[in-house]
Amino acid sequence: MGYNIANCEMIRTREELAEKLGLDGSEDQHTIMNNMVDARACYKPSGKSWFRGVRSSKFRHVYGVPAKREKCYDNIKITKNAHDSQFCAVNPKFLAVVTEVAGGGAFLVLPLDRTGRLDFNASRVTGHTGPVLDIKWNPFNDNIIASCSDDCTIKLWHIPDGGLSRNLTEWLVELQGHKRRVAYIEWHPVAENVLFSAGFDHLVIVWDINRCEAVSVIDRHPDVIYSISLNRDGSLLATTCKDKKLRVFEPRSGIVVSEGVCHAGTKASKVVFLGSSGRLLTTGFSRHSDRQYAIWSQHDLTVPLTCETIDSSSGVVFPFYDNDTNMVFLAGKGDGNIRYYEAANEAPWMHYLSQFISGNPQRGLGMMPKRGIHTSICEVFRFYKLHATRGMCEPISMIVPRKSDQFQEDLYPDTIGTCPALSARDWISGMNSPPVLISLKTGGSISTHKPRVYKPPQLPPTTDLNNKKKFAFLSTETIPDYRPVELHDMSEKSQKTSSNQSTKFQQLQQKFGNVAMQKNIISSPLNDNKVMETVDVPNNEAELRLAFARQTDELRLVRRQLANSQLRVKELEDQVRKLQRQ
Repeated sequence: MGYNIANCEMIRTREELAEKLGLDGSEDQHTIMNNMVDARACYKPSGKSWFRGVRSSKFRHVYGVPAKREKCYDNIKITKNAHDSQFCAVNPKFLAVVTEVAGGGAFLVLPLDRTGRLDFNASRVTGHTGPVLDIKWNPFNDNIIASCSDDCTIKLWHIPDGGLSRNLTEWLVELQGHKRRVAYIEWHPVAENVLFSAGFDHLVIVWDINRCEAVSVIDRHPDVIYSISLNRDGSLLATTCKDKKLRVFEPRSGIVVSEGVCHAGTKASKVVFLGSSGRLLTTGFSRHSDRQYAIWSQHDLTVPLTCETIDSSSGVVFPFYDNDTNMVFLAGKGDGNIRYYEAANEAPWMHYLSQFISGNPQRGLGMMPKRGIHTSICEVFRFYKLHATRGMCEPISMIVPRKSDQFQEDLYPDTIGTCPALSARDWISGMNSPPVLISLKTGGSISTHKPRVYKPPQLPPTTDLNNKKKFAFLSTETIPDYRPVELHDMSEKSQKTSSNQSTKFQQLQQKFGNVAMQKNIISSPLNDNKVMETVDVPNNEAELRLAFARQTDELRLVRRQLANSQLRVKELEDQVRKLQRQ
């Protein structure tokens, strides 16, 4: 005879227990215990419930380690722009931070080992005429950085290996095509010299850097674009927009692959592809202004796979994804927490691991590529945190606690290297390819693929000739004849036009010299000998305009050099005064 003790009231004595079991009380304890049956094991649960225990994961105990004060970058005038961007970019060679300047736009570039307190007069990149809104390093060349600005342009800069010795004002390539300020830029992860840009003119433009021209213009957004992200092979582009919609495009043709409503809140939402898994992660706000994240399938954006609330703070959440460890980091702007999760291929799709808590709020975060981390201390991720309350950039390492200092194969699978898998022409023609991978054990700490200096493409001579003809045609003046058609004398009109042109041309000849004289005698300042030098004299007004524009550019360059030299002289004078005081 058995009895379900799960539904039994409290039994205080042995006699009460024997009475409940139908025994006379004379049996020993062993007999009583044999008659007790726990009926809870005989009933199966009606439905499957999620496992609420501790999930096994090798990243469950990952912890963040902020760098010591001497390993930080101090005394940086970080920009106070309210734009939702990181304002920080890093690679194994350099750290770039957008700085606050009065008029124009500038960003600071430092070699990675130049830590400590920064000199107030440190050299910067100062070529933009408006505030810089986003910066990104070229994934295949660590000396090339792209920047977009409020002046509606995108510029590429070459940084020498030792860093900047003076302010850099000369860019390599300038891309003009946006009608309003350019908000975000992103390099193609696989193809070389392909750049994506999103502007406040609601356009996403795909650029071919080699030819300085737009490959594709995506005009499918009715409002401001909040973020852009590319999948692992660069064949799909995801965007979030102010109209609360998430869109996935085929970037070469601009075709919308899928579209759906993202987050119901009015604040900015961000998106990132979860590698090549076919899923996306978005962060945004609910209708009640709660911060939340959602997982989506890239083929169906009507309903999210899951949507979870993070907290009730007000700062925009920036998502970061590590394809090698499948870890997702969520960092809020204006708070000091960095939460990290592990992405899974089945529901619930994201598993919370832990968080890094700091009392210093962050303004932006730079992400070190995987080839720049330290494998000897089991570091799996590294952030470069811009402090919101003081001018400091602080490295934060995410470390897996392991006792051995040997290379951990399970933590460091092959990662994206510095060799492009495709050229820009191949990708534009329709080819897709997975990225070229390298081993962190044998090829770790690779800084760049090959030294390269980008040069703006030169126009062919036929194009110059056509332009000259066009300018010459536009510069000719014609005399309108208002007489009736019957009274027109074509010969007289042609004579007037030719005489007018010849008169004007003679005036230009008198002003700039005799055209028939192709060789001028120039006196050398070193001696009294006469040197014969061939001088190209303009033949028409179009050539004169080109010569004037060329001389204007030369004068502007000389003025810049003079200003830089004067600034350098002041710096040297200050150093001399300091040395004299010492």
